[in-house]
Amino acid sequence: MSNTRPSYLPPHLRYPTSIHNVSDKLDKLAIVEDTLAYDDVPVEVSGDSIPKPVSSFSEMGLCKDLNDNIKRCKYVKPTPIQSYAIPVAMAGRDVMACAQTGSGKTAAFCFPIISGILKKRGCEREFGRQRVAFPLALILSPTRELSCQIHEEAKKFSYLTGLKVVVVYGGAPIIPQFRNLEKGVDILVATPGRLVDMIEKSRVSLQAVKYFVLDEADRMLDMGFEPQVRKIVQKMKMPPPGRRQTMLFSATFPTEIQRLASEFLSNYIFLAAGKVGSSADLIVQRVEFVPDMDKKDHLIDLLHSQYPNQTDAKQLALTLIFVETKKGADALERWLVRSGFPSIAIHGDKVQFERERALKSFKSGQTPVLVATDVAARGLDVPNVAHVINFDLPRNIDDYVHRIGRTGRAGKSGLATAFFSDKNVPLSKDLVELMQGANQEIPDWLSEYAESSDGARTSRMFGGSDYRGSSFHSGGNNYSGQFVDTEDATHYASAFTYGAPFTADCYGPSQMDSFPAAPHSYSFDYGPVTASGWD
Repeated sequence: MSNTRPSYLPPHLRYPTSIHNVSDKLDKLAIVEDTLAYDDVPVEVSGDSIPKPVSSFSEMGLCKDLNDNIKRCKYVKPTPIQSYAIPVAMAGRDVMACAQTGSGKTAAFCFPIISGILKKRGCEREFGRQRVAFPLALILSPTRELSCQIHEEAKKFSYLTGLKVVVVYGGAPIIPQFRNLEKGVDILVATPGRLVDMIEKSRVSLQAVKYFVLDEADRMLDMGFEPQVRKIVQKMKMPPPGRRQTMLFSATFPTEIQRLASEFLSNYIFLAAGKVGSSADLIVQRVEFVPDMDKKDHLIDLLHSQYPNQTDAKQLALTLIFVETKKGADALERWLVRSGFPSIAIHGDKVQFERERALKSFKSGQTPVLVATDVAARGLDVPNVAHVINFDLPRNIDDYVHRIGRTGRAGKSGLATAFFSDKNVPLSKDLVELMQGANQEIPDWLSEYAESSDGARTSRMFGGSDYRGSSFHSGGNNYSGQFVDTEDATHYASAFTYGAPFTADCYGPSQMDSFPAAPHSYSFDYGPVTASGWD
C-alpha cells in the first residue's frame, strides 16, 4: 500500500507514513484493564427532594434474594450511576439518567424493578395465567440484540426469585413468543414494533404496568421510534405518569430529546454521570486521515500490526469495525476473510438467527473481527472488545460516542480508531470538542478542519443533511459529490446518480467552479447558493 496522498489534498493532511504499532498499544492498555476509574466520575443531579447516593449495595434497601444474586454476579461496589439512580428509583421517583457507555445502566434500572416487584408480590398479582399477558414492568429498547441482552441480565439478577422475565422482538417467529407470554410474565423486555403488534392482537395488556423503562432513550425518541413509543405510552392503556414509575437511560441525551422525554415523566430527577454525550476517558481515541480509496488497504495494515502472529484466531483481541451500509458490511467481511482475518458481519438485513450466530461467534473469539452497521452501536456488552475501528465515521457525534463505547466497558481501557476523509468534515468540530473533553491527543490537521468551518482551504465532500458547513438533500434521499480544492485549483467531481432536484447549501469562496459535464452530473456555484436541475 502506498502512503502517498492524492495530489488534490494538501500535504498537512497526510496520514502517518508508517502504521502505528497497535499491538503495543493494546498490550499497554491490558496492563491497566482491570483498573476501575469510577471514583473520579463527576455526577450532576437536579430535581426536588433528591435521595442521597449510597456507596454500597447493602445500603440500597434491596430485597435479600436480589442481594444474594448481586453477590453471585460478583458486583462489589456500585458505579456512580448506580449509586445515584438506584436510591432515586427505590424511593419511587421518576428518573432521566445519562451515563457513559459501559457504566452499569442496565443494573441501575433492573435492581429497583426486581426488588420492588418482589416486595409487593402476593398483594398485586390478580391477573394470573391467561391468554393475555399483564406484565408489571415494561422495558423498551431499540434493537433485538439489546433486548436479548437486557433479558439475559434481568434473568441473571432475578435468579431463584420466581420472577418471570420474557423478551419479545421482531424478526423472529411470533408463536413461540406467545407461548412464553402465556406461561406468565412479570418483566417484559420488548422492541416497539413487536410489542405494538402483540397489543393489537390482544396478547399483551399494559394496564398493570408499574415500572416503565426506555433504554437508549434518545434513540427511542428520535424520528424513527417516537410515533411507536407515543402510541405505546399514551394510547394503549398504560397507566399515566404518577401512577407508574418511569426511568429513562442513555449515554447521550441531546437537549431536544430531553425536552421530549420529560413528557413521559412526573416530578423526575435528572442524573448525569460524567459529561452528557461524552466518551469514557479510558478509551484511547485515534483519528487518521484516510481517503476512501485507501481505506481497505489501510485497514489490512492496521490489523496486521494488531495481529502480528495469526497462529491462533481464538487468541486474537476482539475488534469491532463499523461501516455505514449493510452492503458495505458484507463486502468488507468478504475482503477481510480473503485477506486472512476471521470475520463475520451483522446488520439489519440479516435474519435473527444469522445475527445471533454472528454475535455468538464474535464473543467466543471464533471470529475475532465483527463488521457491523449501527445495529451493534448501542448497548451491546461484549466485555473483551479491545479495539473499535470506525471504517466509516457516522454522521453525528452521538452515534460516534455509542460506537466507541463498545470498548472500554465497565471501567476497563479500550482503543478506538477512526478513518477520517473529506466527507467527514462536518463532524470535525464536534469530534474535536469530544476528544478535548476526554483528554485525547488531537491531530493538527483535524483541528484545522474544525477551525476552517467555511471549507476554504480544502476540497469538501458533501452528504446527508443538516450538517454544519455543508449539506445537500432531496426529500429523504442523501446524495454525495466532491467540490474543488481551491488551494491547488484541482477540479474533481463524483458523478451524481439520482435524477431529482436538490438544494445545495455550500460554504466557500465567492467564485464559480464548474465541474465537467457528465450524465447525471451537475455544475453549481462554490459559495452560498440555491441550485436545482439535473443533467
